[in-house]
Parts: sequence; C-alpha cells; structure tokens
Amino acid sequence: MVAAFVGGCSLAIPLPSLSAPDEDATGSIGKTGSPLGPVMEPEDWRRAAAALAVALDPQGNGAPVQWSNPISGAKGSFVQTGRPFPSDAVVCRPFAADMALRGGEHALAGSACVDKSGDWAVREAKPRKKT
Repeated sequence: MVAAFVGGCSLAIPLPSLSAPDEDATGSIGKTGSPLGPVMEPEDWRRAAAALAVALDPQGNGAPVQWSNPISGAKGSFVQTGRPFPSDAVVCRPFAADMALRGGEHALAGSACVDKSGDWAVREAKPRKKT
C-alpha cells in the first residue's frame, strides 16, 4: 500500500539523505540542500520552492515573490525573467533569484520546468551579477 502511494507521487523538491552526513576535515564544503547551488537548509528550500512556483505561474502578474524562514533567518525572492518556452516536451521559464543565506547573499539566474502534475523543477541555476 505504501509502495502504491509513493509510486504515484512526484516531488520536485529534493529530500535530505537518511544516512549520516559525511563530515569533511576542513569544513569548507557543506551540504547542498537545494538545486539552486548555495547551501540551504531543507526548510529554507521548501519555502523557496513554493515561492518559485508562484513566481513562475503563467497566470501570475510577473511581480517578484518573496519567501523567508524566520527560524534560520534565510530569505529571498524569485521573479520570472522571460516567456515560457518548450524543452524536452515540458514547458520551462527563466527566472532570477536573490537570496540572503547564512553563507551571504546570492544572485542567481536559471530556468525551471513544470511537469504534467504542475510541479516546477529547477533545470539550471548559475550566479549572476546583481542589478
């Protein structure tokens, strides 16, 4: 029954590993909690992913969508930066993200695609110059 339930679901949000994290000796490389690249806590990414979906909604008004996590202090915004385009039989859309995380401020440009269930998944994200 669990297999049938889980098998019918599709999540675009990565889940943290169930195993113990590998500790590195220098502490210079942390875990990546999101497909956006910068280190994010899982709850930060959960909140950010919801804002990204609203920002990329074709019915939206194109205004930036804010998100924040009062527990970690992380916050940011997403805005669509172009028209939807087809890619590999799905619809994609470019976006810009500005985020303030524990590691500092990050400005990204990327694209995300929506699947048939309506879930957005980040296809690419790379640093951009903040305007």
